[in-house]
Amino acid sequence: MSVPLKPRMTGPALVVDDLRVPQPSPAPITRPQRVAIVHDWCPSFRGGERVLAELCAMFPNSEVFTLFDFFSDEIKKRHFPNVVFHTSPANKLPGVRKYYRGLFFACPFLIEQFDVTGFDAVVSSSAAFARGVLTRPDQPHVSYIHSPIRYAWDEQFSYLQQGKLGFGPVGLLYRYLLHGLRTWDTRTAHGPDVMLANSSFVRSRIKRVYGRDATVVHPPVDLDTFTMSTEKDDYYITASFMAPYKRTDLVIEAFNAMPDRRLLVVGEGQQSAALRNMAGPNIEFSGFLPQEDYVRAVARARALVFAGCEDFGIALAEAQACGTPLIAFGRGGARDIVRPLGTDNPTGLLFKQQTVGSLTDAVMRFEREGSAITAQACAENAQRFSAERFRREVAQAFDAVWASHQAD
Repeated sequence: MSVPLKPRMTGPALVVDDLRVPQPSPAPITRPQRVAIVHDWCPSFRGGERVLAELCAMFPNSEVFTLFDFFSDEIKKRHFPNVVFHTSPANKLPGVRKYYRGLFFACPFLIEQFDVTGFDAVVSSSAAFARGVLTRPDQPHVSYIHSPIRYAWDEQFSYLQQGKLGFGPVGLLYRYLLHGLRTWDTRTAHGPDVMLANSSFVRSRIKRVYGRDATVVHPPVDLDTFTMSTEKDDYYITASFMAPYKRTDLVIEAFNAMPDRRLLVVGEGQQSAALRNMAGPNIEFSGFLPQEDYVRAVARARALVFAGCEDFGIALAEAQACGTPLIAFGRGGARDIVRPLGTDNPTGLLFKQQTVGSLTDAVMRFEREGSAITAQACAENAQRFSAERFRREVAQAFDAVWASHQAD
């Protein structure tokens, strides 16, 4: 009795018993000619805007759609040469730079007014609204998620408390507007074909808030800009935009409790004046530094200290590229970046609670055991966040979505 041959798959060829039947190679993917890149807003060139610049470089014929564009000509020339920017009508409001964040309640409507339906594909870079842009049913849409809208979801109560918005008329109005923002955010959550998360922490938030799986693609670090230094001075450094959730106040309180240790605070923001008023004489403020001075300050620091819960934390990855260890709160993107003491080739340590005691204990432990952390290990760790790796992983996700649409 004859027995039919049973095929089995072993990779690129189909094997029938001992007979190998070559399979045709997949057709090469032809990238689309015109891509719309949608980004929330462009107030300054920070981590999210670095991602935007990389996306523009990946898709040479792309055009950017953003609610507000406050970039200087110098930034445009350096990072976005020949890129066309489209903005919302609200970008022309008098003095809008001072209050654009307060227009959050209008941003879902404004983002939906961008007509990107004439483009071959859409890539959104979203920490709030860009993901909700309206697309055609057959239009590929890849969304890079920096975070679900923080102040509308798990950090709503923190933001309301910091703004001293209780249950008075203004507080109730804000709560109602945030409720409406959550409704819009969940309604538009299934628009993109694929979501990419900038960290494992954001991936878990996407799953919880939107019920969708996402692939982690860490944002890019300009490794060529940050050079490693093995020579360290006796000061610690913290660097961030001085917003409440960054918890620079906690770092200052901790170093007030350690007056024999120096701290350099880099950055500006809405809390600048209050933070300066609370700082002791061992704490120095530099404001924003020119790039060269900033790199030098981070590279020479004993360690970079960060007490916030960041979605990723580009400043932490940059410090690693400088060969500088990290002392960071052990929640959020820091867990993707830091290789903690007690593991192979450690690059820093994580503390468990956002308290002065937990942070000061971490500094003490770092001074006892930090000799196990080398500048070389930190710099090698930073290679995981290169721009080349970012482009490759985004391209893989985009090509898969594009090929899927082409096959339909």
